[in-house]
Amino acid sequence: MKEILILEDDKKLNDGIRLALKNEYLCRQAFSLEEAREKMGDHMPDLILLDVNLPDGSGMEFLGEIRRISQVPVLMLTANKMEMDIVSGLESGANDYITKPFSLMVLRARVRVWLRESREDEGVFRQGDFTFDFNRMEFSRGKAGLELSRTEQKLLRCLLENSGRTVSRELLIDRVWQGETEFVDEHALTVAVNRLRKKLGQGADGRERIRTVYGIGYMWLQE
Repeated sequence: MKEILILEDDKKLNDGIRLALKNEYLCRQAFSLEEAREKMGDHMPDLILLDVNLPDGSGMEFLGEIRRISQVPVLMLTANKMEMDIVSGLESGANDYITKPFSLMVLRARVRVWLRESREDEGVFRQGDFTFDFNRMEFSRGKAGLELSRTEQKLLRCLLENSGRTVSRELLIDRVWQGETEFVDEHALTVAVNRLRKKLGQGADGRERIRTVYGIGYMWLQE
């Protein structure tokens, strides 16, 4: 499931956007630049909805920070209707620009456009003798097929999308058990990881692919 970061200091509007998108996307909310930086610390979302005027700084300047490390789609949200403001945002690297007030249906349509699958193989990962096709839900090691539960598939994909980086336990729980996190015991994640490890076995280099980063989370090892 694609992940969206909503950076908007108006709580009512932020909540409204989340409600409009939550059935299709994993929505993470931030109400200040400081909070957004914390949420983006080791994990970049698939799309960012960015307010221009924030209580602790400029959305335009934050856009510059984002563009120095990522080309993730950014849709600017602003009450400004001046043509130069729109031009400035687009020239600074914004992908789209929506002025307030706006229709949540229009916003949802814009988000769909920017997150539309552009390649049939986007959900296919290959490493060593492993092939993971999340589009067809077909997983294999060499010629041997692997039967993975939906929970294991979500867990595996999150680790693969952050290959070589530590993914926190909190983020994994949020991604795997979206909307049910208050009912999930942290032990459930440990059990799911151990089951996935057992099914995958060792890679071509003789190592297990999932490393435990004690006290933090897990990492998918690159070869």
